[in-house]
Amino acid sequence: MKIFLDTANTDEVRKFLDAGLIDGITTNPTLIANSGRNLFEVIRELAEMVNGPISAEVTATDWQGMVAEGHKLAKISKYVAVKVPLTFDGLKACHILSKENTMVNVTLCFSATQALLAAKAGATFISPFVGRLDDISISGMKIIEEICNIYAQYPSIHTQVLVASVRHPLHVVEAAQLGADVVTIPTKVLEQMLKHPLTDRGLDSFLQDWKTTGQSIL
Repeated sequence: MKIFLDTANTDEVRKFLDAGLIDGITTNPTLIANSGRNLFEVIRELAEMVNGPISAEVTATDWQGMVAEGHKLAKISKYVAVKVPLTFDGLKACHILSKENTMVNVTLCFSATQALLAAKAGATFISPFVGRLDDISISGMKIIEEICNIYAQYPSIHTQVLVASVRHPLHVVEAAQLGADVVTIPTKVLEQMLKHPLTDRGLDSFLQDWKTTGQSIL
């Protein structure tokens, strides 16, 4: 399963990229706003850093506007995946852009029926929001299971399931078990995935025992 980092902070990306943990990036208008930087500068810098898809979201709500913005965003880099909302206009824009060989990430998906329509429209990625579904007492991972099962029935569907709105490491584990193609996670969750108290305890024990030997490897 691929791991994308959900951020517009290039320093965060560089930190984890150096360890080979990141396959791509997802951004959205909120993350760009929080960065305090120019959208095009951020996306360009990310595309130069990461050898993988960089999702950049449109802000228009009509399909003509989405296509126009999508063309402008796609010009930044071949790695840009234009992010559009799962509305009728969003799917129409997705269909047009995907026919032009532009990667498209259809976001704000909350049902398997929506995901099926996104695949029909030619989406490269479908982004179901598991955390937001959990917030309203609907199992986000149940939707991921349904989407993965549906897509698996049809070899002609090449849309990748990109699990979004991830709140904790358990979401990542469940997504991997269900066969999702990608999970996009905030820095906080990736850092939580790295840590375990038994790892820290074991390392401390080994180092204490090594110290008693009086030896040095270097």
